[in-house]
Amino acid sequence: MTLLKIENATMRFGGVVAVDNVSLHVDQGEVFALVGPNGAGKSTVFNLISRFYTPTEGAITLEGEDLLAHPAHDIAKLGIARTFQNIELFENATVLQNLLVGRHRHKRTNLLSEMTFLGNARSEEKRHRQAVEEVIDFLDLQAYRDKLIAGLPYGVRKVVELGRALATEPRLLLLDEPASGLSVEETQDMAFWIEDIQKQMGITVLMVEHDMGLVSAVSDRVMALSDGKELATGTSREVQSHPAVIEAYLGTSGIQKGGDTGKKKKGKAA
Repeated sequence: MTLLKIENATMRFGGVVAVDNVSLHVDQGEVFALVGPNGAGKSTVFNLISRFYTPTEGAITLEGEDLLAHPAHDIAKLGIARTFQNIELFENATVLQNLLVGRHRHKRTNLLSEMTFLGNARSEEKRHRQAVEEVIDFLDLQAYRDKLIAGLPYGVRKVVELGRALATEPRLLLLDEPASGLSVEETQDMAFWIEDIQKQMGITVLMVEHDMGLVSAVSDRVMALSDGKELATGTSREVQSHPAVIEAYLGTSGIQKGGDTGKKKKGKAA
């Protein structure tokens, strides 16, 4: 069953066409990757789905519901969560507090009940804490629970941002370059977590990624973009061997054929 569908999406910024008549569908429960050189339009596609941008032309639906009819602040409520290429966390808050932010879409109490912290407010807080603790255990973040983000290594911050997205309990998870800046070992862990997010949690994943080892390891299907246009869609192997993709990458180091994360053993977040 199709979860996300983009039909003939075009995004123009003045005379620049960032996304040019792109169509794709992401099926329930799959990992779909967008790859391509810098400036290919990958992040613009994410920003269209997140409703940061409204496409100049085209349609975007989530299980048949028109996403373009919703403002950006409704997207989390619809079951879409995302991470960012540049980490967006509250640096002077703890890991636990940052993850609790992800529970905001599940808030059911009012201001009065929260001020008195009685009845529903207390029981709801317990539910949110339990949900966040499960994410902490899933991502091996126990050692960092009460530490401020400002003092954490980059790799741990990436995992915390992933955790905050998972805390929203999304149907669709958008991962914007999840392996960017990570060590080989951290990338191996990320591959394991993406597989577990898909298989154990049943969450559909759409990701933008340059690390073709990670893409090859976890993706069911891949779309390659260049200059805002689709070059090829298929398995990782099919896309990497497609003549148009090879030509687009010719003379660049952005893509490495036959990559491998070398997954052996799941380790800690840092």
